[in-house]
Amino acid sequence: MKHEITVTVNGTKHTAEVESRALLVHFIRDVLNLTGTHIGCDTSQCGACTLLLNGQAVKSCTILAAQVDGKEITTIEGLATDGNLHPVQEGFWQEHGLQCGFCTPGMIMSSVDLLGRIPNPDEQQIRHNLEGNLCRCTGYQNIVKSVQFASKKMSGAAGDD
Repeated sequence: MKHEITVTVNGTKHTAEVESRALLVHFIRDVLNLTGTHIGCDTSQCGACTLLLNGQAVKSCTILAAQVDGKEITTIEGLATDGNLHPVQEGFWQEHGLQCGFCTPGMIMSSVDLLGRIPNPDEQQIRHNLEGNLCRCTGYQNIVKSVQFASKKMSGAAGDD
């Protein structure tokens, strides 16, 4: 069975027919061609498919595309504005918060959600928030530093050095 949905993704409204069983991650990647949202584990364990649904971080492999009718989605592609990286993206760049980069979009989207709820999280809060996102390359230390960088930048405490 097919459903027609209308969803706003990265500020652009899209209308499409989706199969009842189609996952949001497949809609984002295969229909909208936004491939920054990754498919990692197919079991909702890794967090590579994390995006923002109505401002809240969710794993898009756990949601049916038909469930997002009328909702707003932000993917990794929608974070930068006017050619400028989002502070979390900049933090990952400046603090070397990535190695292979596969988990990075999900880590960034989870971190954006965290900083929206807790503007100045401590290290334990950052680590707790990222528990649903797995990185197989790093020891997470630079990922934590990346989020701390973004927190300072968003609060105005970080310089532009």
